[in-house]
Amino acid sequence: MSLLVVGLSHRTTPVPVLERAAVADLPKVLGQLLAAPSVSEAVLLSTCNRVEVYAVVETFHGGMNEVVEVLARQSGVDTAELFEHLFVHYAGAAVDHLFSVAAGLDSMVVGEAQILGQLRAAYAAADEVGVVGRALHELVQQALRVGKRVHSDTGIDHAGASVVSEALADAEQALGGLAGKRALIVGAGSMGGLAVAHLRRAGIGSVAIANRTAANGARLAEALRAEGVPAESVGLDTLFDEVAAADVLFACTGSMELTVGAEAIGDRAPDRPLVVCDLGLPKDVDPAAELLANVRVVDLETLQRRLSDAPTGQDAQRAAEIVAEEVRAYLAGQRSAEVTPTVTALRKRAAEVVDSELLRLDSRLPELDGAVRAELAKTVRRVVDKLLHTPTVRVKQLAAGPGGAGYAEALRELFGLDPQAPAAVSTPQSPQHKGEMR
Repeated sequence: MSLLVVGLSHRTTPVPVLERAAVADLPKVLGQLLAAPSVSEAVLLSTCNRVEVYAVVETFHGGMNEVVEVLARQSGVDTAELFEHLFVHYAGAAVDHLFSVAAGLDSMVVGEAQILGQLRAAYAAADEVGVVGRALHELVQQALRVGKRVHSDTGIDHAGASVVSEALADAEQALGGLAGKRALIVGAGSMGGLAVAHLRRAGIGSVAIANRTAANGARLAEALRAEGVPAESVGLDTLFDEVAAADVLFACTGSMELTVGAEAIGDRAPDRPLVVCDLGLPKDVDPAAELLANVRVVDLETLQRRLSDAPTGQDAQRAAEIVAEEVRAYLAGQRSAEVTPTVTALRKRAAEVVDSELLRLDSRLPELDGAVRAELAKTVRRVVDKLLHTPTVRVKQLAAGPGGAGYAEALRELFGLDPQAPAAVSTPQSPQHKGEMR
């Protein structure tokens, strides 16, 4: 069993294709992944700039083809078209990719910390459906720890940069500042919360928050008022009036359909420019808004073009070094763990040989004193343990190094061990039992 990553991201895929591949029904897609013959575990990470499947698979080609078929079926994107934009990582390269993602090194805005929450949510969703076993449980938890270490040990996120801050920075530049301006936030999720925080720091004059669940919008508005910013929760049915009064429209709802039509924006007066920040995947605002007078649209495509060649500094380099170090340690631990069942089987074989010889001794010397027999048994077991100690410790050390996978196989061959015995010892726990490991 090995780890496979199949995905689309801002690095490999145009935003229109990402929009079509966005996952609407996460539990359904996770169920389809687990139903694939080669897949035993799966986590699906779907954000505003990536759709990635992390799967434990029986074989590389079988697992890859099955995962791609599921992605094609759920998105309606032809398999051939998907293959044009897909990236695939396997085994150690897959671990490296996940740790880099968790560290924010693979993000559109390098160092953004939101990916940790998104990865945690993706794991929780897969766990709830029951498609996470021991392998992905341990891997994702380690990836989260790596991400936290990178953000703790480097200044990679010192400015709190994110696609939200970058989009609103464009808005600030276009409007000559946000101080005293009116903002309309459509969507009160995590992105909406980030937008509110950025707008408050920029000195926004007032904010209206429109959300399908009124209570969530009301909570966000109340938090803003507590910071001294006039804010109110409004209904989606008031969008015409609210857009007309706004200088900045920020939208990111998670809806699979358009939330704000071009007709809701209308033509703007020359002295009332509007900046639309649409970070929805797929889009929340009708693309026709770009054609309207005095309206500027900043979306994921805009940011993808602007940030694709953004320079990385020393913090990003240090983060990459940490990721490389953590990948090496994780893979070494995995290789060492893989040889443990074989060592266990070897010790079990040795114990069986000792027991067999002691029984043979009993049959040949039935009159042997019990105390003498016990001392003989202790001596034989001690000799066997001493003979096995150095090679079993050494084989674990060697297995942890690069190219160490063959040591377990060599042990099995040399000592005639049943190749099924180690597998039986190392069988992964079923998803319903993995909670005991936490």
